[in-house]
Amino acid sequence: MNHRDTIAAIATAPGRGGIGIIRISGSGLARFALALMQCEPEARRARLTPFLDAAGLPIDEGLALFFPQPHSYTGEDVLELHGHGGPVVLQQLLRRCVELGARHARPGEFTERAYLNGRMDLAQAEGVADLIEASNAMAARAALRSLQGEFSLLIQILNNSLVALRTLLEATLDFPEEEIDAPTQARVARQLSDLQQQVRQVIAATRQGHLLRDGIQVVLIGAPNVGKSSLLNRLAGDDIAIVTDVPGTTRDALREQVDLDGLIVHFIDTAGLRETEDTVERIGIRRTWEMIEKADLALAIQDASGSISDQNSILDRLPATLLRIQVMNKSDLIAREPARETGDGDERIWLSAKTGAGLDLLKQAIRDHAGWQPAGEGLFTARARHVEALQVAQGHITSATAEMARTELCAEELRLAQEALGRITGEFTADDLLGEIFSTFCIGK
Repeated sequence: MNHRDTIAAIATAPGRGGIGIIRISGSGLARFALALMQCEPEARRARLTPFLDAAGLPIDEGLALFFPQPHSYTGEDVLELHGHGGPVVLQQLLRRCVELGARHARPGEFTERAYLNGRMDLAQAEGVADLIEASNAMAARAALRSLQGEFSLLIQILNNSLVALRTLLEATLDFPEEEIDAPTQARVARQLSDLQQQVRQVIAATRQGHLLRDGIQVVLIGAPNVGKSSLLNRLAGDDIAIVTDVPGTTRDALREQVDLDGLIVHFIDTAGLRETEDTVERIGIRRTWEMIEKADLALAIQDASGSISDQNSILDRLPATLLRIQVMNKSDLIAREPARETGDGDERIWLSAKTGAGLDLLKQAIRDHAGWQPAGEGLFTARARHVEALQVAQGHITSATAEMARTELCAEELRLAQEALGRITGEFTADDLLGEIFSTFCIGK
């Protein structure tokens, strides 16, 4: 794909609105504007003007804003046409831009150009998409911090520490006949220890940022009529799921997103797990097990007043690596007070979905299992790939520590650690990863 041609897109959301914006990026847009408006726009000065078609007739009238390179969002000339927000008018304007030599922008292409032209690094570019997609106020503030470079700064600090250590080691490689003296070895060991501590802290913060952005998948499982749908309704604060006394009412997965103190939890209510000859119900049960395979946490719900044999059978079939909480529902039927217990490696919450008693205990248990520790104003958004890259870097730093006696191998491990960090900010990034990242953006951004 040519990154030097002129691109154009509608930058406002689909539908009707008071204002609609066409964004254009490329080179030589002053001439482009002259053909569209019969005048050259002044830099960074709004101008009220008609937007003309090929015959010189007005398509619309609005404000034109011109940002000459390199001081623009993309680092290229950028022209924005602020007109009326009707779909027909905007499409006419966009067609006129194509007639003048622009092509339709791909999703995220404006931000991709900003990254390629050095206006922002890759982590900041991802912060743009996270800000647009933020599901709550905390996520929006954290995404803005990523966009403003707070996460990138942490990575840069780590990178600087790696460079300093590599410089020290590689200086010794210039004099292979001399062995590293004891003071230098002690200094390397101290800097490696400090670096490992830095990486652990950044990984912890990045995991929180990943949780804030993506949340966790929590699947509600259990035999029929144990109260899964009632619990989902109580957690959502609304009648999301149909609740009846008829076993097998829930046939397919039902999803609901809930904000637990900033942690976005994607709850999935599933079909009751039992042996059945009902064809439709069996499909629902198969899908339940598919949801379980993808979940981060399972709420294994049981009727506290009933038999535990079915529940034990379900627990035995859960993946060994899947976190689970046993939820003892209908505790009001046996006059059992809400409680949070730990025993035999599993956590157990006694509650009543009907009355809501014990619900706060379950919410806190979910936050604890997710590792959610909101850091207030210091939180930034992050992605799974960021956590993975940091873990790779951590592994290489650990290997470097083990290879301290062999300077060349130690230095090579640190180089690989630095390369892993570079994948976060885009210093070392494959083209297919860029395509994957920017394809998730909205058109016009």
